[in-house]
Amino acid sequence: MLAWEQEQLDAAVVDLFGFHALQLGLPALQGLRANRMPHRWLALEHSAADLNADSSMTASADLVCDFNALPIDTNSLDLVVLPHALELTGDPHQTLREVGRVLRPGGRVVIVGLNPTSLWGLRQRLGRLRARRARSGERAEILPHSGELIGYWRLRDWLRLLSFEVEAGRFGGYRPSGLSESWMQRHAWMEHAGERWWPVLGGVYFLVAVKQVRGMRLVGLLPNARKLGKASAAVVAHHNKSVHDNKN
Repeated sequence: MLAWEQEQLDAAVVDLFGFHALQLGLPALQGLRANRMPHRWLALEHSAADLNADSSMTASADLVCDFNALPIDTNSLDLVVLPHALELTGDPHQTLREVGRVLRPGGRVVIVGLNPTSLWGLRQRLGRLRARRARSGERAEILPHSGELIGYWRLRDWLRLLSFEVEAGRFGGYRPSGLSESWMQRHAWMEHAGERWWPVLGGVYFLVAVKQVRGMRLVGLLPNARKLGKASAAVVAHHNKSVHDNKN
C-alpha cells in the first residue's frame, strides 16, 4: 500500500512549481521527494512527536507543531501534502481549514487517506468492535485507536466548502490486508478487477485539489463611468466657451 501511495505522490508533485512546500505527518511516505521547490519541510504533530520522542522520525522533522494551528503565514505556501494526516489529527476539519489558510491562491493540496467503504475500512471497524467486546485492551485495528476514517465524498464536500476545486482523484488497494506475502500475492488479481469493476471501493484514495479565490464582478460600473465622463466633458466645453466670449 505504501508503495502504491508513494508512486501516486511522486507523479502528482513532480510538475508542481513554486517556492514553498510542506508535508504534514507520516515520514514513512516522502511526499515531496520528487518535487523541485527550493524550500520543502516536514512537520510532525505534537502528539506524534511525543510518541516518537527518541526515534529518528522526530529528528528528521523540520517543524513540530499543532496541525490545527499551523505557525505559518497566511497565503505563503504553494503545496501541502497530507499523507493520512487527517485520519490521525484530533480535528480533521480544522486541520483542513488551516491548510486552506496557509496555501496561496492557486496552491495545491495532496491528500492520501484510507477509504472507510472498503475491505480495509471494514477490518478497522471490526477490530474496534472486537476490542470493545473483549475489554482486554488488545487492539486489532489497522490505524491507531484515535484515527478516524474520512470518506472520499465527505472530504470532497469539505474541500468545496473551503473554496477548493478537486483536480484529480483515484482509488487503489483492492485486495484485503493480510499478514504474509503469500496472502497478498494470492489476492493480487483483485487489484486489476477492483480498478475495473468496483473502483470506488479501494482501500485507499488519492486526491489533488487547488485553492480557488472568488473574485468580485463589478456590475454597472463602466456604464456609469461613461456617463460621468460625458458630463465632465460638457462642463469643461461650456467653461471654455464662456472664457472665449469674455475675451471678445
